[in-house]
Amino acid sequence: MTHDLAALTDQALAAAKSAGADNADALAFSETSLSISVRQGALDQADRSEGVRLGLRVMVGQKQACISTSDIRADALADLCERAVAMAQVAPDDPYMRQAAPGSFATDVDAAALDLRDGSAEPEAALLQTRALDAEAAAMDVDGVAQIQSAQAAFGASQFHLATSQGFSSGYGRTSHHVSCVAVAGEGTAMVRDHDYDARIYFDDLRSPADIGRSAGERTVASLAPRKPPTGAFPVLFDERVSGSLIGHLLGACNGSAVARGATWLRDKLGERVLPSGMDLVEEPHRVRVSGSLPFDGEGLPTSNRAIIRDGVLQGWTLDLSTAAQLGLDSTASARRGTSAPPSPGVGNVRLTQGPHSQADLLRDMGTGLLLTSLIGSSINATSGDYSRGAAGFWVENGQVQYPVSECTIAGNLLDMLGGLVAANDARAHISRPIPSLLVEGLTIAGA
Repeated sequence: MTHDLAALTDQALAAAKSAGADNADALAFSETSLSISVRQGALDQADRSEGVRLGLRVMVGQKQACISTSDIRADALADLCERAVAMAQVAPDDPYMRQAAPGSFATDVDAAALDLRDGSAEPEAALLQTRALDAEAAAMDVDGVAQIQSAQAAFGASQFHLATSQGFSSGYGRTSHHVSCVAVAGEGTAMVRDHDYDARIYFDDLRSPADIGRSAGERTVASLAPRKPPTGAFPVLFDERVSGSLIGHLLGACNGSAVARGATWLRDKLGERVLPSGMDLVEEPHRVRVSGSLPFDGEGLPTSNRAIIRDGVLQGWTLDLSTAAQLGLDSTASARRGTSAPPSPGVGNVRLTQGPHSQADLLRDMGTGLLLTSLIGSSINATSGDYSRGAAGFWVENGQVQYPVSECTIAGNLLDMLGGLVAANDARAHISRPIPSLLVEGLTIAGA
């Protein structure tokens, strides 16, 4: 399915102007996806979808409204724009509403340099089914695995185009390939499950389905017969699979929307140390063959590397044009948007400084504590940073894993937790957020 998304956005902008909008921006998005799931050696489910969607933001004075549609006929677009303008006319004034000006646009956009599209043909459904079957078979070959909850292989291709009434117009596309497997061991109330997956821009970069399935099975069997850990204050090592959640909380607290509302535990920490000395957190929007890369933001501003934290010190907030105006600052080209809402600040690729030691080294050094591999639920106080989550993983004594644990809670304060992080060296380089295993001292564990 092929659509001229640039022409579609131009048509939408023209219709918005004819309907009475002072300014507008249009986002057109097309997507094709194919997913194959298997169970017990046979096809379980096959899903395919194709579609195009248009999002339109119209501005009348300092008022705005957003509307989206999948009906892209010319007469339908005209009706859509009239409704959008009518909505904007009765909306409250937004003194911080902004559009990027022509002198600030991303120019000479070279999306091809980011290598976000696999140039090979869309994989056949039969090939995806074979990959899913291979993952399932490898998981079932692991001693102790009782069944496979799901094994799936999927493909997606999308194209995106943004145009504004100020003169910006550009777009790019990306592909994605995915294989996953969820294995089950035990039975009844003693049943446990775990998973593994891989997702890449290029099909040829995927780990083998057998490796993914085997890993899912081994992880599941290792978690059989869990106990509750002891209650008390212990070090907790966040495995690389879940360590990104800690950095996600940090990024959320740096978000301009939260800062403008005063709803962040970092509100008074700009220019102060929030991570250990020597540790950087850097946004890298131009990494090649990485899903979170993008040549321009959701308002047409050029993206570039940006230090969020340098040598442990908080450098600045994550801002789009609106939140920057609220705070009297400049945008960090961090606008993200979908088809049904105005831009808002967000972060894609980020990289945290890794340490010199392996996860095994950190386990040895922590002595007795929890190796955390799964988080359940969340209770995070946005203004104080108080942190509490359900957890599961493995109990460690004398630096060695002793037994699996579940049904426990870990609690602390994010400022204290992040300020004392010790990073391992096991981050996966190809993912959007390569965050290594992270050791946190002195969390409260509520268990047995």
